[in-house]
Amino acid sequence: MATTTLVIRLSSLGDVAILIPVLYSVAVKNPDDKFLLITKKPLYPLFVNKPDNLAIFPVHTKGKHKGIWGLWRSIRDIKNAIKNFGCGASAETALNIADLHSVIRSGVIGFYFRMRGAKIALIDKGRKEKAALTRKNHKKILPLKTSLERYQKVFEDLGYDASLFFTSLFPGKKEKEETWIGIAPFAKHSGKTYPLEQMEIVVRLLSERPRTKIFLFGGEEDQAILETWTKKYAHLESVAGRMPFPDELALMNQLDVMLSMDSANMHLASLVNTPVVSVWGATHPYAGFYGFNQCMENALQTDLPCRPCSVYGNKTCYGGDYACFYQITPEMILHQIEANLH
Repeated sequence: MATTTLVIRLSSLGDVAILIPVLYSVAVKNPDDKFLLITKKPLYPLFVNKPDNLAIFPVHTKGKHKGIWGLWRSIRDIKNAIKNFGCGASAETALNIADLHSVIRSGVIGFYFRMRGAKIALIDKGRKEKAALTRKNHKKILPLKTSLERYQKVFEDLGYDASLFFTSLFPGKKEKEETWIGIAPFAKHSGKTYPLEQMEIVVRLLSERPRTKIFLFGGEEDQAILETWTKKYAHLESVAGRMPFPDELALMNQLDVMLSMDSANMHLASLVNTPVVSVWGATHPYAGFYGFNQCMENALQTDLPCRPCSVYGNKTCYGGDYACFYQITPEMILHQIEANLH
């Protein structure tokens, strides 16, 4: 009997991007089942070339689904979406719930459908292990389960084979006459952002590389800084805030290498099988948020006793100097980029 699985992962961009290899793999291997992903409306365009048995329900957390009454409206709308997806009027009793977020909103949605007979599986976020990895003293520096592995476990708890065969959102790359390099110098928090004066040195040195074009990625709030760089150095083009997700992903697909922080752009480039040289400061790949299918050699980081000090990079630097970043020189970054190009 076919099953409908309600998958809940509301945010953030990076976490939802990490989900795609698992969700696409499970959906393709189970063509008779249906999968309905509940996520925030701005992330809807991320799901390019999705399987036919996967639908996206966009939650308007800043609109009609905001607040307590909006939460109940979202449950009503989800019920309608299930029926419109071809699951029948009795779909509630045949549902699986894969709660990959484990927050109040996802908990209320899951509880509603569980009370109507749905089977539910919850993600284990590993909060204690992450706290032990990032605490100030007596850290436990051990690789933890990745977010991708935690997602897989939820689907396995629901009876699915969650092994991966996903490689990219796009079928391949086109031949080019020059080298294309992407640079995404920003992250949400300062603990994950390489100092901009150092990054500008990287940009300058790369701009001197022959037969090379450099694309700068970021949000609308980053446009001013990136435009300043494009005026100072040759062979640069800023695409910050200018492209919808599908076009940005298509451009990333054509890059020979991407330079990014521990940020969403690392995960976006990973979805299109582009090698990513990533720069790590307060955070650490061991926390489980490394890019899908990326080589660990491409994670540039320093071995300091204070690292990692944060899971998300949102804590104040213990030393106040971000030595974890400044000990990674622009020359080290260029060396790793060249290693990927050759």
